[in-house]
Amino acid sequence: MNNTEKEVLKFIQDMNRCWTESKPEGLNNYFHANMVAITPTDKNRLEGKTACMAVWTAFAKNTKIHSWKEREHKIQLYGNTAIVTYYFDISFSMGGQTINMSGRDMFTLIKENGKWWVVADQFSPFPA
Repeated sequence: MNNTEKEVLKFIQDMNRCWTESKPEGLNNYFHANMVAITPTDKNRLEGKTACMAVWTAFAKNTKIHSWKEREHKIQLYGNTAIVTYYFDISFSMGGQTINMSGRDMFTLIKENGKWWVVADQFSPFPA
């Protein structure tokens, strides 16, 4: 892994710590103003930092995350763009239920003025 790939991996892991450790306000330093996201629970895409922050914040505040693990990261670099894919395992409690889920995540990052930003995310559980 080269230095840029290490930098991108650290960015993703630090970003995920924001919401998995109940500090979703920190995502403000990672989500681009024009970010879009496709989630398994929203019919329409989320558009803009405000919409994405609201969904991630609601999840972080309405759940108790017991564990979060990322594995098999693949980082592809194209100039000032990075595509990051990985698999995840999460265990959390919501509404009195404990949910264990495995899935996949794909982020698109851009580097603007020397800083990485998330411009797109799509994640889903593994198919049944």
